[in-house]
Amino acid sequence: MSEQKTPVVRAKFRCLSVTHFADNGPDPLPQAEIRFTAVYGNGEENKSWSKWTPSGELKMMVTNPTAIEAFELGKSYYLDFTPAE
Repeated sequence: MSEQKTPVVRAKFRCLSVTHFADNGPDPLPQAEIRFTAVYGNGEENKSWSKWTPSGELKMMVTNPTAIEAFELGKSYYLDFTPAE
């Protein structure tokens, strides 16, 4: 049984856009590019990381319909950075 690791850095990102693309291949999958920007400022939850890195971007192409629907335009999400081993 593996032990869950505590995140080393927790950042807060806001969803800027969800752009849907058509897949015209033989077995079409839904596709969306989802873009995020870092949330920074004086908030207590951002203090541990945004003082040193007050900006950032994340862009990902997603083909899982459930994952695409999980992200809402304008809503903020936590991004946890934990070492992968």
